[in-house]
Amino acid sequence: MNKIVYSTDPGWRADDGRPAGTGPFPADGLVRLRRETKGRKGAGVICVYGVPAEQLKEQAKRLKSQLGTGGAIKDGVIEIQGDRLEQVAALLTKAGFRIKKVGG
Repeated sequence: MNKIVYSTDPGWRADDGRPAGTGPFPADGLVRLRRETKGRKGAGVICVYGVPAEQLKEQAKRLKSQLGTGGAIKDGVIEIQGDRLEQVAALLTKAGFRIKKVGG
């Protein structure tokens, strides 16, 4: 077994062996939604994982404008401010994505 302990390649993370920016979920065609508050001083955001890289900016812009809220794209994950899980799920389903809600 050849386990990489350290690499100078910026596209590789040695901690769990996945390429950088792939997120915690597999690339199986599902878009996963998760509410997160950790590291945000209690303010909730909806994190959208699994949107194809070529559609990230377009989908983030569309979600933010239709919901009238802020957000960002960080490491290939769309973050939408506020606790709007159901609304985000409805908009992404309408756009043709298969949705899965994960987490608590």
